[in-house]
Amino acid sequence: MSEKTTVITATAQIDLPAHPTRKSYAELNPSSRPTEFFGPWGTAAITLCTPVLAYLTFFACNDVAGCAPTSLRSAWRLVGDYPDAAGKLWEWKAAGVYVGWYVFCIVCLYTLLLVMGIITGILVQPRGIEAFTWLYHHFLPLMSASLAMAIVQASWVYAWSYFSGELLALGGNTGNFFYDFPTFDIKTFNEVRPGMILWLLLNISCACEQYTRLGKLTDSMWIVLASQGWYVLDCLLQEHTILNQMDITTDGFGFMLAFGDLTWVPFTYGLQARFLAFNPVTLGPVATALVVGVEVAGMWIFRVANNEKANFRAGKNPKNLEFMQTDRGTKLLTSGWWGRSRHPNYFGDWLIALGWCLPTGFHTPLTYFYLIYFIVLLVHRQARDEEACRRKYGDKDWDRYCSKVKWKIVPIEHLVHTQPNKLLNGTR
Repeated sequence: MSEKTTVITATAQIDLPAHPTRKSYAELNPSSRPTEFFGPWGTAAITLCTPVLAYLTFFACNDVAGCAPTSLRSAWRLVGDYPDAAGKLWEWKAAGVYVGWYVFCIVCLYTLLLVMGIITGILVQPRGIEAFTWLYHHFLPLMSASLAMAIVQASWVYAWSYFSGELLALGGNTGNFFYDFPTFDIKTFNEVRPGMILWLLLNISCACEQYTRLGKLTDSMWIVLASQGWYVLDCLLQEHTILNQMDITTDGFGFMLAFGDLTWVPFTYGLQARFLAFNPVTLGPVATALVVGVEVAGMWIFRVANNEKANFRAGKNPKNLEFMQTDRGTKLLTSGWWGRSRHPNYFGDWLIALGWCLPTGFHTPLTYFYLIYFIVLLVHRQARDEEACRRKYGDKDWDRYCSKVKWKIVPIEHLVHTQPNKLLNGTR
């Protein structure tokens, strides 16, 4: 007896307009209200003060001033005397080197491999590692050159947005000057290549400076070099994942991203290596093991969490993670690291930052500047993410998601096995 197969075919009729109405430029490019970063006054303050803060991290912590001025008066005196005492704010040679470096990053396809080849060539040439201390001794004018590059880029794309007819990022179409540095393709390039790799090169230069002074590298310097070097390498290897980050998907390219990528990252993130160059710290085996443990834990959480999200967005679910279906048709992870907190990658990132600062010991709070800044950054970014997700998924679905994943960043419940209280959990 043969089996009978029944085939059911379903059809649907969709009426499409014969001549779709083309949307106007104004409809495709809607204006927005200037509310983020505490409004126009807050944005203006951030724009004007962050470059000053970057310079202050150098003036307050260098081999002339030490890393803890004895009084506010002596700090101001050192700021005033520093260019004469140990360098200049601006040098045309340093500016030329920086521009050459930026162009080099653009024209080189395999930038990292070529950079490592150049470093090797410098280290084995007759002057040895002493030649690579040039970056350390020209740190200040190189920072000034990077700031000039950031201002030029931001000003150019801001002016060009009025003539090119390009669609603007929603947050960069407010009519307010400090918000409207507009979108430009170069932001994806700036996100990783010139700033992140320069950060690594500056760290290597600081290590070379310590070696020329001591004849060796301390265990603390090795930890900073290895951990921050691995962070940069990981960013380069996972460069494609930045396409899902808010910096790329939402924020327009303007002064905030130009300055952050070109100046803030390479010239403030490596403060620990610069401190250890002139103030070496020996940790010993026990402290070294503890610091490495914190660093490895942070790296593991950061990478595993990001891989879970990247795989899920790509339609893969190798761990068979649970998820929640939303009314708009998208899915939200509710298990794995993303079931422990809404931003587990931020938690891992913070542990990584702690591991960078601990090798400097507790001689001065200035070397923990990055850790404090990073906490503020992550809390603010988490708040922006929450607001954006609530708009995207709606109050009903987002409240349902928050009831499933209670913790915002630090999964305290899963770390201490206690129930979250009203103060710390993510409910509103």
